[in-house]
Amino acid sequence: MATLLAIKAHPMTDEASKSMKVFYAFLDSYKKSHPEDEIITLDLYHEDFPEIDYDIMSGWNDLREGKDFAELTAEQQRKIARFNESTEQFLAADKVVVANGLWNLNIPTRLKAWFDTINVAGKTFRYTEAGPQPLTEGKKALHIQASGGAYEGQDFASQYVKGILNFIGVTDFQQIFVEGADHFPEKTESIINAAIEKAEAISLNF
Repeated sequence: MATLLAIKAHPMTDEASKSMKVFYAFLDSYKKSHPEDEIITLDLYHEDFPEIDYDIMSGWNDLREGKDFAELTAEQQRKIARFNESTEQFLAADKVVVANGLWNLNIPTRLKAWFDTINVAGKTFRYTEAGPQPLTEGKKALHIQASGGAYEGQDFASQYVKGILNFIGVTDFQQIFVEGADHFPEKTESIINAAIEKAEAISLNF
């Protein structure tokens, strides 16, 4: 049995979001072809997910200086514990699927916050004399992204997602782009259907 971690980085449902339509189509198909696997869905817009802020940074500094975790403030403890939980959740997963919209040529801020929790020195990569070394080889990842224009993977957001995952060792990586619907609104349905077809095909051997 494998564990699939599904990251929903969009506040809308599959009825209102192109990326979510493809995301859920992938998950539905994956469940049918991998009935024994565990699927964990992390909805970044429907839970209190931490961003690196004053509480987290000051808490980390206090811990490095020798303060016990129990001595941190309640907010420092809560946020750092959730941050660490997210890191461990990623490390325990065999496969990851991330779905988001392209907003102002970038990923949503809450998705950036999640990526911060999986790009952690000493856990997902380490520093060596030869430079950074990845520590999470062997995982599979799929990135689903919708955009109004067509960028063919050359936009900042998709390059960032690929770059971070590659950096920490996830090189078995695929992307599905649901793009061009704003430029060609008459083709919206066919654009979404083509992406769903690709997602379902990938799910069979993911």
